[in-house]
Order: sequence, then C-alpha cells, then structure tokens
Amino acid sequence: MPQKITFSTQDYLKHIYELTENGETASTNALAQKLNISAPSVTGMIQKLASSTPPLVEYQKHQGVTLTKEGRKAALEVIRHHRLLEAWLVKMLGYSWDEVHEEAERLEHVISEDFERRIAAAMGNPTRDPHGELIPTEDLKMPADESTPLSSLRTGQKGIVICVKAPDPELLRHLEGLGLIPKAEIQVKEYSPFDHNLTVKIGRKTSVLGLNITGKVFVEVQ
Repeated sequence: MPQKITFSTQDYLKHIYELTENGETASTNALAQKLNISAPSVTGMIQKLASSTPPLVEYQKHQGVTLTKEGRKAALEVIRHHRLLEAWLVKMLGYSWDEVHEEAERLEHVISEDFERRIAAAMGNPTRDPHGELIPTEDLKMPADESTPLSSLRTGQKGIVICVKAPDPELLRHLEGLGLIPKAEIQVKEYSPFDHNLTVKIGRKTSVLGLNITGKVFVEVQ
C-alpha cells in the first residue's frame, strides 16, 4: 500500500474508478462534475497523484486519466468500506436504502481494517450492498459483474433486478415506489425506438420508464 492516503485522494481515486471501470479513461471535466470542483483544480490534483511515490494514476494531457495498480487497490479499499458500511447501516441499524449513501461517505474514510473485517463477518460477508452493487473482496478484487442495463432489454424480455446505480435519495425513493428494487421481477411489454422508453411490468404494476431510470437499473436477463 502506498504512503498515507488523504480523504481527498480517496475520493478522487474512487470516482476515477467509477468513471473507468468499463475500460474508458476519465476526463478532467467528468471528474470535476463528480467532485463539484473546478477543472483546473482537478488537473492539479491529478498531476500530483501521477507524480506520487508510487504513482496512483496515469495521466496524459487531453487523454484523460486511469488508475495504476496501486491506485486501483486504494480505490477498491475505500469502495469496499463504503459498500460494507451501507449494508451494515441497513441490516444492523435499520436505515433505508435511500438514507445510507451520505452516512457511508463520511464513515468510509475513518474505519479501521479490523472494524471492516468485523462488520463483514457479522453480516456473513455479503457480496452486494443494499443497492445490489458488488462489494470488493477482502483481497481487493472486484467480482465479475454479469448484469445488463435495463435500457438494453426489448419487448418480451424478462429479467430480475440485480443492482440500482443511483445514490440520489429522491430517485431511490421513486424507484422503490415503482417496485424497482433488487430481486424484483420485470418484463418489458413495449419498447419505443423514438425516445427509447420502455413499458415495463414490475410485479402487478406497469410503468413507462425513460433512459434516466433504465440506464441506472441493472438486471439479470431470464
């Protein structure tokens, strides 16, 4: 593990991981938007991370940024903390899935590795958080994700909701009201090629869903 990593650095690495997990590079503008700070500030921090010992990112001007092996390891550490904390807050303390993100954001930086191991063991070493997102393993490897975005399904296809990638509390409450929660069974009744809306049967309900929702819900196709 590299030298002591600050809370700010952990946030950068976590967001870079999220932006690059599909094999792309992260642009400074995308990072600035995620972190809600200016692009020049992001560039300065990225240059600092690229010149650290060992380097935590690889960066080339106008070509974006990716994580080094050490940077990826540090990112997965804080992601594991975050997702285990979300699971713990829901299972042990009675939080709802729309309440846990900000609490976990604060706590992820300060828990010890011993605390991490203890809460994981107390919950039976869960593999997913309350939103269905995969939890990195103790040896900091991300399990393979074979889920498919709901937006890619077409008329007649069925699936089971595996994961919802939406930290926004209001959106999570809206999705829960629709029944779009992990383990829900869904069926696409109609697809509109003009606006990409899906008419989806969720349990006994039928709803018309736009890309802002279907791009954030991931399913296992049946």
